[in-house]
Amino acid sequence: MRLEAGQQAPPFDGVDHNGVEVSSVDFAEQNLLMYFYPKAFTPGCTTEACDFRDRYEAFGTAGYAIVGVSPDQPDKLARFHDEYDLPFSLISDPDHAIATAFGAWGLKKNYGREYEGLIRSTIAIDTDGVVTAVWYNVKAKGHADRIERSVL
Repeated sequence: MRLEAGQQAPPFDGVDHNGVEVSSVDFAEQNLLMYFYPKAFTPGCTTEACDFRDRYEAFGTAGYAIVGVSPDQPDKLARFHDEYDLPFSLISDPDHAIATAFGAWGLKKNYGREYEGLIRSTIAIDTDGVVTAVWYNVKAKGHADRIERSVL
């Protein structure tokens, strides 16, 4: 089920790239951009992460925290975080519970083949936990720039 603007964002909890348990409560008093990506170190996911990194200051000035969510294990996320000097948290979601709750896990089609997988998506959430904007099935390249133009 996909989220829509105006809905309450589902609560979430997981383990970040440092092996620390995190939850939606940790972000309760700030605007949040949660972006969902399929796999660390792949070309599209690296491009997207670096684009969010390069706009981190602008989003922060506007009051937004950024969190990346993927099915990767925390140790892989730690390497990805460190290699690309990412200034935001990456959350491991190996059972797809967070992605499913946010509508970012589901049926995908690629070259005529259908399969379940992570749908590259970003969800904007305000300080009251209300979804303010959603972007599903996005292209990695230029996505952070489109988000920046939309929310800032």
